[in-house]
Amino acid sequence: MRPYEMTIGPEGYLPPSVSNRGVIGPSKGEGLVMGKRVPEQLAIDEAARRLIMAKNPTIFPGPLVLWAWNEQAERESRVVKALAEAVPAKLIPMADYRPKYPKIIAEKEINPNHPNLTIWKNKIDVCLFVGVHCHQSNIALKIIRGGTDCFTIALCTFNGDDEAHLTIRDLTASTIQRIVDSVNRQKRTRPS
Repeated sequence: MRPYEMTIGPEGYLPPSVSNRGVIGPSKGEGLVMGKRVPEQLAIDEAARRLIMAKNPTIFPGPLVLWAWNEQAERESRVVKALAEAVPAKLIPMADYRPKYPKIIAEKEINPNHPNLTIWKNKIDVCLFVGVHCHQSNIALKIIRGGTDCFTIALCTFNGDDEAHLTIRDLTASTIQRIVDSVNRQKRTRPS
């Protein structure tokens, strides 16, 4: 059996679970890019490159950075805002996970149970999830990968999210700042 190669979708109505296809999440000090384990700095630089090269990069901050429930959340929310300004990227919050029915305003919010609708409506080609609980991001990222051609980035406080095209684990505010620094460095050295 050939090893599974993650693709930028749409992969179909029921895309395969990448873990069932042999993708192993990153270890400490690593990231995951297109299902392959790489050094963390390489994943950070690739995330920055994807964001600045995108036509419509969008950051989806979730409850873990939107709610000022502890000092870490407050620090991360400030640096997420700095990242959005550095790219520049649109911010569309995912404040909670309740379904938004019967209608959502896709320019202002994401329906976590049908994130593809927000991706399609806004023509998002690269999205970044940060501060989204693992169980919710896993489902939403799989739906996006299955039904859109959006490149997905997930910044995870714990072990990373293998359903994203790119993931970085053990998230801290300083990790996000390293992405901001990489964005600024790449923008300075990019040919005009």
